Amino acid sequence: MKDVVLLEKSELTAGSTWHAAGLTTYYHPGINLKKVHYYSIKLYEKLEEETGQAVGFHQPGSIRIASTPVRVDELKYQMTRTHWHPTPQFLIGPEKVQELFPLLNMNKVLAGLYNPGDGHIDPYSLTMALAAGARMYGAQIYNPAPVTALTPTSDGNWDVQTPHGTVRANRIVNATGFWAREVGKMIGFEHPTIPVHHQYVVTATVPEVKALKTELPVIRDLEGSYYLRQERDGLLFGPYEKEEKMMLQDSWVRDGVPPGFGKELFESDLDRIMDHVEFAMEMVPVLKNADIINIVSGPITYTPDLLPMVGPHQGVHNYWTAIGFGYGVIHAGGMGKFLSDWIMTGEPPYDLIECDPNRYSKWTTVPYMCAKARESYGFNNVVGYPKEERFAGRPTSRVSGVYDLLKSKGSMGAHAGWEQPHWFYKSGDDVGYKPSFRRTNWFKPVGRECKLVMEKVGVIDLTPFGKFMVKGKDSIKLLDHLFANVMPKVNGCSSANLALLPVGLTNISHMLTPKGRVYAEVTITQLAPGEFLLITGSGSELHDLRWIEKEAAAGGYDVDITNVTEDIGVLGELGWELYIDQKNMAAVYQAIMEAGQNEGIDNFGTYAMNSLRLEKGFRGWGAEPADFIGKKALQEIKANGLKRKLAYLTMDTEDIDPEGNETIWHKGKVVGNTTSGAYSYTTQQSLAFGYLPVELATVGQKVEVELLGRKYSAMVVQEPLVLTEPTRTRLQKKAKSSHTGRLEHFSSNYWQSR
Repeated sequence: MKDVVLLEKSELTAGSTWHAAGLTTYYHPGINLKKVHYYSIKLYEKLEEETGQAVGFHQPGSIRIASTPVRVDELKYQMTRTHWHPTPQFLIGPEKVQELFPLLNMNKVLAGLYNPGDGHIDPYSLTMALAAGARMYGAQIYNPAPVTALTPTSDGNWDVQTPHGTVRANRIVNATGFWAREVGKMIGFEHPTIPVHHQYVVTATVPEVKALKTELPVIRDLEGSYYLRQERDGLLFGPYEKEEKMMLQDSWVRDGVPPGFGKELFESDLDRIMDHVEFAMEMVPVLKNADIINIVSGPITYTPDLLPMVGPHQGVHNYWTAIGFGYGVIHAGGMGKFLSDWIMTGEPPYDLIECDPNRYSKWTTVPYMCAKARESYGFNNVVGYPKEERFAGRPTSRVSGVYDLLKSKGSMGAHAGWEQPHWFYKSGDDVGYKPSFRRTNWFKPVGRECKLVMEKVGVIDLTPFGKFMVKGKDSIKLLDHLFANVMPKVNGCSSANLALLPVGLTNISHMLTPKGRVYAEVTITQLAPGEFLLITGSGSELHDLRWIEKEAAAGGYDVDITNVTEDIGVLGELGWELYIDQKNMAAVYQAIMEAGQNEGIDNFGTYAMNSLRLEKGFRGWGAEPADFIGKKALQEIKANGLKRKLAYLTMDTEDIDPEGNETIWHKGKVVGNTTSGAYSYTTQQSLAFGYLPVELATVGQKVEVELLGRKYSAMVVQEPLVLTEPTRTRLQKKAKSSHTGRLEHFSSNYWQSR
């Protein structure tokens, strides 16, 4: 694609880039973002050769320092999520840590997570090399060229206005750093991005550093919450203060970014980071005698959850974002590749829904954004537990009609802004949020809830589901196009005959990409002829709605699509769901609870639901589909054969259970990864789904799953281990019918013989 134009407000690197510390690392706790980091580093390694521009790339490696037993567990937890990636990463002991970084005080060092190939790069040189490469392949860069207005055209394009004239664009990408809110406001969006003050300190020459023969690796002292690297013959270190001490530039949210701000800095404040300076001096004693020559304090853009917002935006056509980068240097190459592939092919190259810009909506208020940005900055180096919860800014406006009745009775989790019960308290329970890498205070209560659902009556709040109404003349045509499943027919009648479609029927269908990948799983119910209720996961509400709206517009379908997520509450009970107007939800809930007292009715949460889901092996596809998106790709995949398959695993564990994304081993080699996992209270063992090579995905195959550095034996079994209640009932009726039939057959033969 040659017709690419970059409009730069002032000059390249202005904003956050020019003063960045330039750190590069393969490491990321998220599975998908590891791919972004990996691509960035591989791109930067060859950039000078490709463009002729020096980039100042240093790759001495990096070490994350663990100085407590919990931190060691954290490193082990991350290792088991990395073995099945190409990322080079190793768990090393104190001796190796000291060998790599001889200036450390080793008194507290228990272990390190070592990534060879990590390091730092000069942000200015990197930017200039990327710009040179872009021009080399046909891109045009204009500066200074501030955007003054964005106007959508009737055919889905954009008029981008600048002081020098107007550019007509097929699509626009907002990649404007801390100007992202200003640009978003031009078309009615309030993007939840806010600048934070980040400081780092640069020292003069340190004799002990100058005497070294090789460059020191970057270290990240997790307990001290800072990074430190070599800068020429001195040192550079940058801390992340706790939320009560860090600084937000919230005036820019309120009053806008000063028009001339580009390559300016904030006033430094050494007192604010002195706690971290003292930690650094204790860990690296040569800092005590080092002279400080510079303290840099500049703006870095944060989102509420610290992850960027990358992709097409719901609510307007052909508007994309690449904003909110707290780690812009290491994300730049990989995100640029991810975004350009998506634009070129029409679908993302891999799943990165955690960075989807549509994970935020009107519930993301300015006070919420500020509270979460403070929390996220302070959380940069906190222990990354599974099932992590962060509580700043909660609750939002997204609470269900039963929230006030339930909030004091259990442990709540946040899902797309909603509050939803994870598990419920009883007398004698160890209550509250107490995260761990092993089984913790919720383990037994969740077992109690699973037993409740299996033996009595359980009620769960499922309001966070995304909910859309689709109706109109072409509603069935649109849904047949979108989903790998036809809308239900009666006696083979055409789906176009709306009068013959069974109202009230529900099925589960999948939206696929053109390459046959699953984009979303949606439950579809026909409420009236041609009127459908679509239910999707809470985390993909606007992600899925954008796709549906895009396809409806592109195909010219005569439909009306409405997001009713916040209007409808959902209660789940005994395998069925009850969709209720939010205003009536509390009254309906109380009536159900009162009516079910004799049956032992009670609440259960999402942790129990996940365990029960795994026991029953819930997943599946629909019947023979129509000509839906991705059909041709699926047919090709089927013809060529699968290379790997999703397997159902039982595991022998002790006080730990799989979560998903753990490494699967066979005969000392990495062969796959888990996708989800939990403890089965019904069968008293750990369960997991995992991808394996087809030849290893047969029932009875033994493999190993790594948890916290230890390999546990696992076996592929036939799913499910626990049947759903309708299936059990159906089998019981079938068995009874078969038994009755045998008696009748015997009786008939007996009397005939008489």
